[in-house]
Amino acid sequence: MPGPLTGKVALVAGATRGAGRGIAVELGAAGATVYVTGRSTRERRSEYDRPETIEDTAELVTAAGGHGIAVPTDHLVPAEVRALVDRVEREQGRLDVLVNDIWGGEKLFDWDRPVWEHDLDKGLRLLRLAVETHAITSHHALPLLLRHPGGLVVEMTDGTAEYNRDTYRVSFFYDLAKASVLRMAFALGHELGSRGAAAVALTPGWLRSELMLEAFGVTEANWRDALEREPHFCISESPYYVGRAVAALAADPQVSRWNGNSLSSGRLAREYGFTDRDGSRPDAWRYLVEVQDKGGTADATGYR
Repeated sequence: MPGPLTGKVALVAGATRGAGRGIAVELGAAGATVYVTGRSTRERRSEYDRPETIEDTAELVTAAGGHGIAVPTDHLVPAEVRALVDRVEREQGRLDVLVNDIWGGEKLFDWDRPVWEHDLDKGLRLLRLAVETHAITSHHALPLLLRHPGGLVVEMTDGTAEYNRDTYRVSFFYDLAKASVLRMAFALGHELGSRGAAAVALTPGWLRSELMLEAFGVTEANWRDALEREPHFCISESPYYVGRAVAALAADPQVSRWNGNSLSSGRLAREYGFTDRDGSRPDAWRYLVEVQDKGGTADATGYR
């Protein structure tokens, strides 16, 4: 049976692992053709030096019911991004969904280290990877996205605009990067809204990414074993949860109602009725405000 996104073309920039992979797979499950990009391939790893590759993601997209196409791309290199978009145009003639999920900053920030003590080269590299890449990709991809009405841009970040406005996020450089992406979605909303497209900022909750599971020494199958070490991990979600949020947005003919807004996977699950793969519906950002940040005892009852 055709999915709600059959015939649609998506580009998930930064789809090697984590949220990007979950988004790409769920767009594929809805029937989309999905171009997945990143710097980690079967022939060459990025500085992350991890085993996940864009080829793996593309195969997962196809297995889910879509058509996954892996294109190695460094989104800091405008010529590579331009070549990527030229290829999408040549092969598909359209682009319906752009997901800017490029990050690459996991090894470049220190927790609670003030700017004058933080490694400057790492901080500036983080900003380039997390902000400049998004701007380069939008610059080259949006003319193709605007060719047909109803296009959607999703700027992936960490934290809602409301939460980040009042909360210091990790360090100067991390905070600035995530705030910048939120503002990008707001600005793109103004530029795209009158031209028949929409842009949103979207955040997952506490993500059970490959890196996070590894840090806790667990897998997706036994992730609850990590609760003994970190009880608040009870509110965590798989990468496919935010993937379903993007797929729901992309299939919504009234998606323009969200234009320029900051959204979360939990909020959109309530709106569209989807769940995580385990049937739960975690609302991490409400949990953070009402339980964790108040020093409450970990209890996700009522938040999943």
